[in-house]
Amino acid sequence: MLAAARSRLRRLEPAEAAHALAEAGGVLVDIRPAAQRAAEGEIPGAVIVERNVLEWRFDPTSDARLPFATSDDLQVIVICSEGYTSSLAADALRQLGLHRATDVIGGYHAWAAAGLPTTG
Repeated sequence: MLAAARSRLRRLEPAEAAHALAEAGGVLVDIRPAAQRAAEGEIPGAVIVERNVLEWRFDPTSDARLPFATSDDLQVIVICSEGYTSSLAADALRQLGLHRATDVIGGYHAWAAAGLPTTG
């Protein structure tokens, strides 16, 4: 299942993701649970949407969508702790029609190891 999901994504290294966010105006979505964010740290500016509510918060047709989730063209870059759950989540968003959804290779751990901004 994971390999199939990843075959449909153009996954990003942490530095590529940071560049894409700065240049393309996308959104970084941290899907880690609160306890994991508290233990590991957070990424400034990331939108926190836990995995269990991701689809209806980003589906442009949902009454429960986030205010900025109004287009299938929104670039959503999903991040989890190590880059496994985020691949499945990004693929689910692509299945909803968000054709630019992807994730960060290595997740938060790789983001922090790359020296990108964190609060922890």
